[in-house]
Amino acid sequence: MRVSAPWQKDCSTGSAEPPRSGSIMLDFVFWLLSYVVPFLAVLTIIVFVHEMGHYLVARWNGVAIQTFSVGFGRELIGWNDRHGTRWRLSAVPLGGYVRFVGDMNAASIPDPEANANVDPALAPRLFVNKSVWQRIAIVAAGPIANVLLTFLVLYALLLGYGRYTIPPVIGEVVSGSVAESAGFVPGDRITAVDGYAVHGFEDFQRYVATSPERQVVVELLRDDQAVTLSLVPEAVQVEDRFGNNQRIGRIGVARSVEETDVTLYRPGPVEAIGMTVEEIRFIIQRTAAFIGDFFVGRGDVEQLGGPVKVAKVSGEVATLGIVALINLMALLSLNIGIFNLLPIPMLDGGHLMYYIAEAIRGRPLSMRVQEIGFRFGFALVMALMVFTLFNDTIFAHFGILR
Repeated sequence: MRVSAPWQKDCSTGSAEPPRSGSIMLDFVFWLLSYVVPFLAVLTIIVFVHEMGHYLVARWNGVAIQTFSVGFGRELIGWNDRHGTRWRLSAVPLGGYVRFVGDMNAASIPDPEANANVDPALAPRLFVNKSVWQRIAIVAAGPIANVLLTFLVLYALLLGYGRYTIPPVIGEVVSGSVAESAGFVPGDRITAVDGYAVHGFEDFQRYVATSPERQVVVELLRDDQAVTLSLVPEAVQVEDRFGNNQRIGRIGVARSVEETDVTLYRPGPVEAIGMTVEEIRFIIQRTAAFIGDFFVGRGDVEQLGGPVKVAKVSGEVATLGIVALINLMALLSLNIGIFNLLPIPMLDGGHLMYYIAEAIRGRPLSMRVQEIGFRFGFALVMALMVFTLFNDTIFAHFGILR
């Protein structure tokens, strides 16, 4: 394969001419506005909400807070509030932290020397001197804040815009398909999948698509009789509107859609709460199943994404409008909250694991054990970041060559 510089022309069309610097600058500005700005806007809001959860619960429990930072590394902008907390925007916008007085670092590892020499008047306000249940509440507040952000956004969008839906009735069953083998027939009206209520055919498609090679239980009505069917959707690779490959489940059913079939459904405030909670439960369950696939050999590494992929997706979704970008922010917030609850030292879940062990034992784990755990957690998180960055770069490269 012959590889040419992007500006080279075929020999038959004339001499090669590099682009003018103005063209390169315009391309860079377009890339910046299309991908980097939406990504940073989404990530900054999510990180701020997460850290604000830690901050507020820590303040309510009387903890002295040294720093509230959005981003890592060198401070770009900062100021001190009347409580002595340093608020800062840092140079590397890929996370954030709340650092308490007496912590050794941003990971909230206690500094024994600092705690031993602290002013007695300040000692009761140190995070390490709070009860184990107060520390559990402070650590859990970050992921909970992410979940609350997701709930509020999805709830507001559902109330404000409603949802377009079509009747969940099967129009066609493909011959020789998984659906035919499972016993589906045209005219079946789907009511639930794996316990999740189906309000429209789009729900049925989504529940099946997110379960490739995993058993699903479908509840339906056939001639006003309740029927339950079990099946395993086959895994297929499809290309979305942006050219990205997606691994989804497919069973082989379809239906034609007339203009009169599409209706705008607007739930009431109470019903919208239930629908939003069910949506969050569905996302959490499917995320856990996605992670579990890697332990049983069904995982697809191409579906894993790091900062590069998130930036790419943010830019693509931004082209669909601000509402789509806000919806993506809600989904990412929930996934970041779930990820932070994994029992890995360095993450909130690792801290919770230590504090739960302390509550059971009646005394904290030794500093030696905690330090070893944090080093292991740091190595694991860094390895995951490197892998996802490598994964993003490789698949982005081959996606461009495709």
